[in-house]
Amino acid sequence: MRRIEGTRTLVHGQQAMHESGQLQSSKHNHSLTRKAGANLRAMHVLVTGGAGYIGSVTCEVLQEHRHTVCVVDDLSRGHRAAIPPGVPLEVCSILDAERMRAILERERPDGVLHFAASSLVGESMRDPGLYFRNNVGGMVSLLDACVEAGCRRVLLSSSAATYGDPDEVPIPEEAPTRPTNPYGESKRICEQMLEWYRRVHGIRYGSLRYFNAAGASVERGEDHEPETHLIPLALQAALGSGNALRVFGTDYQTEDGTCVRDYIHVVDLAEAHLLTLEKLQATERLVLNLGNGSGFSVLEVIRAVEAVTGRTVPWSAAPRREGDPPRLVASSARAREVLGWRPQFDSLERIVQTAADWMQEHPRGYEREPTG
Repeated sequence: MRRIEGTRTLVHGQQAMHESGQLQSSKHNHSLTRKAGANLRAMHVLVTGGAGYIGSVTCEVLQEHRHTVCVVDDLSRGHRAAIPPGVPLEVCSILDAERMRAILERERPDGVLHFAASSLVGESMRDPGLYFRNNVGGMVSLLDACVEAGCRRVLLSSSAATYGDPDEVPIPEEAPTRPTNPYGESKRICEQMLEWYRRVHGIRYGSLRYFNAAGASVERGEDHEPETHLIPLALQAALGSGNALRVFGTDYQTEDGTCVRDYIHVVDLAEAHLLTLEKLQATERLVLNLGNGSGFSVLEVIRAVEAVTGRTVPWSAAPRREGDPPRLVASSARAREVLGWRPQFDSLERIVQTAADWMQEHPRGYEREPTG
């Protein structure tokens, strides 16, 4: 197995594989290669969904840059143990408009990072009402609370699903937004709401369209119930801690017949949030893709997992999932130009390596606990 270097204090450095198949971390830490947020004054930031995967890593990065953080999360999908030490948690649904107003009035944050949302494409096709209720209704509740509290900076965790089946790849931000599933439609509506709140109430906003977040920091990684993301499922299948992988669709018009997606490391995403917060001090709105710019098929991801683990990933073909476009790859040229942002984890195997590290160190994920 090749040795893959790390680049940050937040991620492991190198890995070695025993003949037994067990991953062993050498845990070499490296300094940050960039100073994301280095010119940003210390701020107080409210993070909705901060007990989730991307939200918790973003809290970690915010703390590293000496910002103070408050998390709002109802723990329906997130984990209390994922929140960094010292970060207060308000267990609250963003649909609770009265409590959200009280929290925003008390915290008076300089900015809000909005991750809290339902985010499963397949589930949205089965229960669209859940997605419009949670994602759109929650956005109304949050924005109204921000207006009343005088918070004028909001970053939305949006999605590549707003584009639907794109006309061109890599996808630029100017591409038409034609979602093919209720999840993507709910995010598109949230983006439209932000623009109206900008016009009417002076909200400065960033709409950050993520592609496939992946990987892990040393302390925080993916632990979903149920797990639906490809890389952790493939790792579980390879290491024998999960079922054989199901590949949804092998007849797409792609090089090997499987879906192509753009994978971006979760720490790179978190750093982009800091840079966007800084830019919104002087900019009213930013709509940006955050992606690696390189598309990988499902079968290519499987091969990367096999290279990292030294094991075969058992898999079988399954029917296509309704609402899945064949190819989603970002053009992040605007984010690079406007923010000076550069993804540091620029190879799929390095991203997979950090996910494997975290899974080895946390074989049971976060400790399960009551959500109340």
